[in-house]
Amino acid sequence: MIRSILNNMKRASIILLIILPTVFLCAFGPGMGEKEWLDWSNKCLTDSYNPIGEAKLKKWEISITPEHFIRLQKTYQHGKQLYYSFNLKQLDTINYQETPAGRLLKFKTLQDDIIVQTYDDPKGDIDSMSTELSIPVKELSPERLDSLNDAIKYFKEEKL
Repeated sequence: MIRSILNNMKRASIILLIILPTVFLCAFGPGMGEKEWLDWSNKCLTDSYNPIGEAKLKKWEISITPEHFIRLQKTYQHGKQLYYSFNLKQLDTINYQETPAGRLLKFKTLQDDIIVQTYDDPKGDIDSMSTELSIPVKELSPERLDSLNDAIKYFKEEKL
């Protein structure tokens, strides 16, 4: 009987030695990896984008790609398309502004690093470069904005 109790205690000790480090590593493991930052950033940008100010906007898509580019594509009801793209390594600042017209998230680069392209525009297709991309957004809490800044900082510092 004593031997059976000792064997059970020995088994329980071994199981605890296996489970406790696993739980500890899961609870206090390294921070988010690239996939988690990418998923969260895309969800944050998509949830925060505010297309209400653009009445003729048919569809839009905003994302951060695995290659660390921010891409915004807008398609209007009459077929005109606007496309913006830039690499986060070129990003200088991000500003959140509240204006009478609405809230904006402004991405600025040091040089003309933001690609701006139009397609199916009655005035003609135009390719140009810019230093600023203003995105209309819904209200962002300070915590959400800080977290988005952390994600973008991660992508700027990450090597491909």
